[in-house]
Amino acid sequence: MGQHHHGHGQGQHEHGHGHHDHTDIDWAELAEHLEGQAELFAPLNRQAAAWVAERQPEPGLVVDVGSGPGVVSCLLADEFPGARVVALDGSGPLLERARARAERLGIADRFGTLEAELPDGLGDLEYPADLIWASRSLHHLGDQRAALAAFAERLAPGGTLAIVEGGLPSRFLPRDVGIGRPGLQSRIDAAEDLWFTEMRAALPGSVPETEDWPGLLTAVGLRDATSRTFLLDIPAPVPEAARAYALASFQRGRGLLADFLDASDLSTIDRLLDPDDKSSLHHRTDLFVLAAHTVHVARS
Repeated sequence: MGQHHHGHGQGQHEHGHGHHDHTDIDWAELAEHLEGQAELFAPLNRQAAAWVAERQPEPGLVVDVGSGPGVVSCLLADEFPGARVVALDGSGPLLERARARAERLGIADRFGTLEAELPDGLGDLEYPADLIWASRSLHHLGDQRAALAAFAERLAPGGTLAIVEGGLPSRFLPRDVGIGRPGLQSRIDAAEDLWFTEMRAALPGSVPETEDWPGLLTAVGLRDATSRTFLLDIPAPVPEAARAYALASFQRGRGLLADFLDASDLSTIDRLLDPDDKSSLHHRTDLFVLAAHTVHVARS
């Protein structure tokens, strides 16, 4: 529901990035969910890609690391019409969706996929990349500094690494929603911070790291590190895709954060998710989507 647990750069969901158990996942349902979110976030990602393009205007090879179903990979192909784009992910079913999307958009001739675990799978790339885009995939890796070093190693001379990490927790509702205690989303953010800390600590080979992304990019030998934040602002009344995104975010938060929230907040969330409740997200006219993603770039 906030800034952390959203892999694949597409919006806000994680499906595994190669080191979780993939066996119990309904890939078709998840892919649809990820695609819907990514399409919702397309205006934000287009702005971010255009900003990166000012620094790396004509890359020959662009690699989207943790690409999921390839919505952003295809957007990068659109932003960089002269580039070959490779979508790299640990999930074969999601990469099939990426290939199908590239076919539909008529860019299959310069679009490839690579099923690989991170960060070692970067070594399977045939050529160094002129641009590596890694959106919310890094924080699923135990040793983030080592992973950044692996990313940096795969850059061509003068190449650019762009990572999407941090930003602000997404907002969907006013502070007082008329049910439960005011300030629900702030308490959800606090719960998510606790959850995220536990998730990071449980990763294989987890190393605590100060989340100074420009500092870390510099520490692995890259230059000219800088950051910029991009906004997705969908005011009320929202289109159905935005309502679906809000519902999915609260649904997922309800599952993940049950141990971190008190009974009254969980009961409020249940009402917000109940299609028969007039105060729910299904019916509210005050629902909006306000999200901020931060992109950190540096070059080799």
